[in-house]
Amino acid sequence: MIDAPQTLTIVRPDDWHLHLRDGAVLESVIADTARQFARAIVMPNLKPPVTTPELAAAYRDRIYAALRRAGMDDGDFTPLMTLYLTDNTRVEDVLRARESGFVHGIKLYPAGATTNSDAGVTDLLGRCGAALEAMQRCGMPLLMHGEVTDPEVDLFDREAVFIDRVMIPLRKAYPELKVVFEHLTSREGVDYVRDAPGPVAATITAHHLLYNRNAIFQGGIRPHWYCLPVLKRERHRQALLDAATSGSGRFFLGTDSAPHPRGLKEHACGCAGCYTALHAMELYATAFDSVGRLDRLEAFASRNGPAFYGLPVNGGTLTLQRGSYAVPQELPMADSTVVPLAAGETLGWQVVS
Repeated sequence: MIDAPQTLTIVRPDDWHLHLRDGAVLESVIADTARQFARAIVMPNLKPPVTTPELAAAYRDRIYAALRRAGMDDGDFTPLMTLYLTDNTRVEDVLRARESGFVHGIKLYPAGATTNSDAGVTDLLGRCGAALEAMQRCGMPLLMHGEVTDPEVDLFDREAVFIDRVMIPLRKAYPELKVVFEHLTSREGVDYVRDAPGPVAATITAHHLLYNRNAIFQGGIRPHWYCLPVLKRERHRQALLDAATSGSGRFFLGTDSAPHPRGLKEHACGCAGCYTALHAMELYATAFDSVGRLDRLEAFASRNGPAFYGLPVNGGTLTLQRGSYAVPQELPMADSTVVPLAAGETLGWQVVS
């Protein structure tokens, strides 16, 4: 029997789906990501949303300023900026974003789908055709929150319905458009991304690899496991874990780490989102180790994303060590605290350098 590895060193990874927020929250969370990841695709759903290259540049400047105030250098971490797609996104904004060199995707939020999505798209093919054509022409990826918002569709079916209603018609209309199906959560989503023609990929979160929907209800309602898209049945978790560890270049790491103040999570109408930036790689290593596929973590975390986005693989490495990592109960954040996913639990891996 081959002994299980005690350490794992991989090329320094990237996070291809991250919420950093702004202001004092940004100041509180930026170091958690920068300690582990060389780059991250930064979500644009601020208030107001980041809809133009100029707004993206200003947000990038605030991220770099927060990084420096956290005691790090600009070279320690590169934010990869995105624009928020609206019904009124202009072709010229798409083209200027591509020419900027620092905007790397345009994000689709169906209106009302998740946090700060009120300005989102109401009819993708009907209202955004010119922008989508420009994106296809210039190679700008479309990053999709893949859920319908039709109130008649069950919450747990919204990703599968999105594939039929939105994704398949979109791919027929724009077959060369680069599409990232973000935070994939279902077996139907895995099957679609694996088999779809054209440039299609997906990010997968650590929490969807490690937990099914039972986690939300163990011992009562546990709001810190509530996210959108929501955790689903065990068969979906198994499909995601198989996809992430399969070696397919179509699947790569995206934490969807989403900081919310503790009080707004533990609330009568709690916010959706799991905070995982603190211990992201520990969580992913735990997931890959659970099926004996640590040897495939580097491709998922460090190589597949750059290949899809047309960026170089990072220099430098990150090393994890087998051991006991106790997840803190909470962390300071702005004038409140944030509770990390799996607070109080012990993981079997820890980042050491």
